[in-house]
Amino acid sequence: MKTYSVVPNVDVSGWFVKLENVAPEDVYEAKDDAIAAAEQMAKENTPSMVEIMDKNHNVIEEKRF
Repeated sequence: MKTYSVVPNVDVSGWFVKLENVAPEDVYEAKDDAIAAAEQMAKENTPSMVEIMDKNHNVIEEKRF
């Protein structure tokens, strides 16, 4: 199962979408845009999971596809 993470940058001015904790796939200005992109990637690569993290990199929500 692939894991896509939605993680804020250091000053929370942007959001990264990362696959399997490697280099970021993309960066988005809005959290909602990053979540939507991660969900779309996960749906295209099922089975997958999206983890949404806070600024301390704690998982605050998980979604499975």
